[in-house]
Amino acid sequence: MAPDIPSKTRTYRFPKCEGLQSLILEEEPVPRPKANEVLIKIHAYRDLLVASGNYLRGLKPNLIPASDMSGEITSLGEDVKDWQVGERVCASFRPDHIFGDVTSEIMPAALGGGVDGVLTEYHTFPAHSLVRAPANLTHIEASTLPCAAVTAYNALLGPRPVKAGETVLCIGTGGVSIFAAQFANASGAEAIVTSSSDEKLELAKKLGAKHVINYKTNPEWEKEVLKITNGRGVDHVIEVGGPGTFDKSIASVRVQGNIHIIGFVAGTEEVSNIPMKVLQKGINVRGILVGPRSSFEDMNRLIEANNVKPAVSKVFPFEQAKEALEFLQAQKHVGKVVVQVAEA
Repeated sequence: MAPDIPSKTRTYRFPKCEGLQSLILEEEPVPRPKANEVLIKIHAYRDLLVASGNYLRGLKPNLIPASDMSGEITSLGEDVKDWQVGERVCASFRPDHIFGDVTSEIMPAALGGGVDGVLTEYHTFPAHSLVRAPANLTHIEASTLPCAAVTAYNALLGPRPVKAGETVLCIGTGGVSIFAAQFANASGAEAIVTSSSDEKLELAKKLGAKHVINYKTNPEWEKEVLKITNGRGVDHVIEVGGPGTFDKSIASVRVQGNIHIIGFVAGTEEVSNIPMKVLQKGINVRGILVGPRSSFEDMNRLIEANNVKPAVSKVFPFEQAKEALEFLQAQKHVGKVVVQVAEA
């Protein structure tokens, strides 16, 4: 029996992307799916970048923010054949990025950026953008996957995949780094995680990190990495610090190892000496984007087979979305901050 669908949905929007203070909650008609679309009742979501005002290029006017969600199919367009009402799904970060390299046309059209996002109770999605949520995860857990998890998977299991017995250095305890540590562990590799917080490092160990390093009390942490690896260096670095940590990442990686560049949270210092250092060690450096739907599907199989559980720090009700974003912005959490839109 088809579920009852209300006529109205509550939706958060940014009339102007000027930070959290401009986020408003409105009531709007529930959209009807077009022929090739699916209507989803959203159960949970997570996001910060747009809400904080740090991502301002190419934003849709009057934007519905947020990129990551998990929900339940409530209605199908007339041409949709591969989905059923009631199935649990997640939407891909870029709805039209199905497989292979992203194109310049698809690149800007990310949920919560170039197109409306998911901070609403009901939303339509192209049927081709959806993946089945892992059977071992709740909606709250599955909502953390589309951006950070697929990015970590794309880094470690892309063109130069991590192998059993290798070592992966994860800079920090943000979402991508924690997922990378979990995927390394699930793939038979060892993860080394760095942080300035002993509390966060303890949680990283519970999530699968083999070794942890406090870079605040051990500022020459690259030497500790070499000690752990008997002087060889790690096979992979999940590099989210940018120029502020890149020198140390180069020192930490083995000859012809891999550095996967994802962020730049540690600053924007001068990097003119970096190309020569990369050349001297024959390092493979790759800029990482969120992967396509095909990578999302592959990742979900890994998650199910190894019962990988995302780290969820705190869950807020839908009415407290602004408070959730403020909590996330304070950076006191480990793992994901989730807004529960509907009861499971």
